[in-house]
Amino acid sequence: MSTTTSSVLAADSRPAGGAALGEVALATGIGALLTVVLLGLVYLHRTRRTTLLTRVGGRLGRATGVPDWVALPTVLTTISLLVALLGMLWDISLHIGVGRDEGPLANPAHYLILFGLFGVFAGGVLACAMPLDGPPGPAAVHFIRGWDVPVGGVLIGAAGFYALLGFPLDDVWHRLFGQDVTLWGPTHLMLITGAGLSIVGLLVLEMEGHGGASSDDGDRKVGRIGRFVRQGSAMGGLLLGLSVFQGEYDFDVPQFRLVLEPFMIAGAAGLALVAARLWMGRGGALMAAAFFLVVRGLIALVVGIGFDEITPTFPLYLGSAVAVELLALGLTPARRPLLFGAVAGVLVGTVGTATEWGWTHLVQTLSWNSDVLVEGTVMAVVAGVAGGLLGTLLALGLRRRLPRAAVARTVLVACLLALAAGVTNGLVATVPEDVEATFTVTDVTTDPRTADITVRLSPAGAVDDPAWVQITAWQGDGLVVDDLERIGPGEYRTTEPVPLHGSWKTLLRVHDGRRLYAVPIYLPADEAIPADGIPAEDGVTRGAIPEIDVLQRELKESGGGLWAPANLVVLACTLALIAGISWGVGRYSRRGSAGERFPDAPVAGPVPSDAGAR
Repeated sequence: MSTTTSSVLAADSRPAGGAALGEVALATGIGALLTVVLLGLVYLHRTRRTTLLTRVGGRLGRATGVPDWVALPTVLTTISLLVALLGMLWDISLHIGVGRDEGPLANPAHYLILFGLFGVFAGGVLACAMPLDGPPGPAAVHFIRGWDVPVGGVLIGAAGFYALLGFPLDDVWHRLFGQDVTLWGPTHLMLITGAGLSIVGLLVLEMEGHGGASSDDGDRKVGRIGRFVRQGSAMGGLLLGLSVFQGEYDFDVPQFRLVLEPFMIAGAAGLALVAARLWMGRGGALMAAAFFLVVRGLIALVVGIGFDEITPTFPLYLGSAVAVELLALGLTPARRPLLFGAVAGVLVGTVGTATEWGWTHLVQTLSWNSDVLVEGTVMAVVAGVAGGLLGTLLALGLRRRLPRAAVARTVLVACLLALAAGVTNGLVATVPEDVEATFTVTDVTTDPRTADITVRLSPAGAVDDPAWVQITAWQGDGLVVDDLERIGPGEYRTTEPVPLHGSWKTLLRVHDGRRLYAVPIYLPADEAIPADGIPAEDGVTRGAIPEIDVLQRELKESGGGLWAPANLVVLACTLALIAGISWGVGRYSRRGSAGERFPDAPVAGPVPSDAGAR
């Protein structure tokens, strides 16, 4: 059980749709002002009326061994991503503990997200604006006469703009469909996807700045240790970005089937850790995992102790990192990189999943059990292999050694389809029509009201070795997740009293195989939706309903059938961003000079057939 408290307004005093027009105008004004300042700075730099960017970038570049147009945007984007990540995890914690916002500008975490995402966009713009003396490398994109921009800057700017666009669209979404208090709302996924993929742009920009020199090259050792740390931090940042998608599981309030958690962890590990090992050489996967653990550990302390909110947990990734490093000792990555990525993905999905299995029993209330053993492992292997192959393509692109275009595209599309199929399978859940729950409520305190609860499911065989039978109480100034104790066939009881007062939303949640459903115990009245209250009565019997009806009770049906088209538009834009990122990596790989050798490969010898120049 985990709890936390904070001072908040009652749920029914907060709007359930879009923000007040005054807040919309203020947020728009802030964004417009920042954009004017940024574009003004770009204009002054391009017309050589100021040397501020060059001087700041030059100082940072001398410390890191990269040109000014790489150093300044990289530092700005990195800091901005860390700020946005802190804001995002803080925001999730607030929504779980408090519910919806009084207004977007009344949530302090939103400022961190907004300024962080704008910083990412600004980093991309500055990377494109700062080069003044000729094209910044052979992969540069011609913008206008006399102005060529690095492809890495284009990718950072596009990803940052896509993420930033999710902020105003989120308000539009709430006006149309109500508040979706979940991490996986379409506009929320825009924020996460754009921020995460901007790191790929950073990686490309890093290579454009160095001209492709590896940290292990014998003839050019430019900041070898510093570059290894910087590259490891970038790959660890990619792991951080990919790990945000399973954020609800980190807070023990997942709104989807449990098999999605090992699936997402294996996919993130396969992509980031395989790419790190192939790009950086020995120790790359371990360095990326270490950076992830340090940053997420510090953020957990800041959110949990510094802000006194719900503390997020996080995956371990060390088992997967060790497996990838050990595989590289026996299966030389330079010889068959795609084979290495696939085999590494299998190890991530098996060995890595086994270590995460044990880790969940240490840090999560809703730990993995035998209900998800077979399906969860199969899905983890699929995600691990798909992630491993995508990580291989990323590393090969950074080393300018991508396979033939037809091979690269086939692998990319196949991996995306496999990941889409896995996500779809994890989202498909059923709700039984014949299951009911009878609650025996024994009050422990009356003001505020808390109680011990005994649950009797009917029929008694409604669950068979379930993933969980638990009571969640949230959005009442904190969070309570109580994994119920089984006392007989179909009978369970709480291990500690649960709240039944105020703005708390308390419900029974059952997850057994593909069945995922809830039974409300206590819900407050909410005039903003509007919705009637549901009292907690001793001996009451209620039927099973979809979890979303309770967890996202603010959602509403839109007029004009806009729900499906709106989701399809977001999906199409996300696929366009992924296509753009793929184009950028491919352009850098194609337009570069001779392919960069692998750190583990001998200095002399033929280029492997599946990773040679086109």
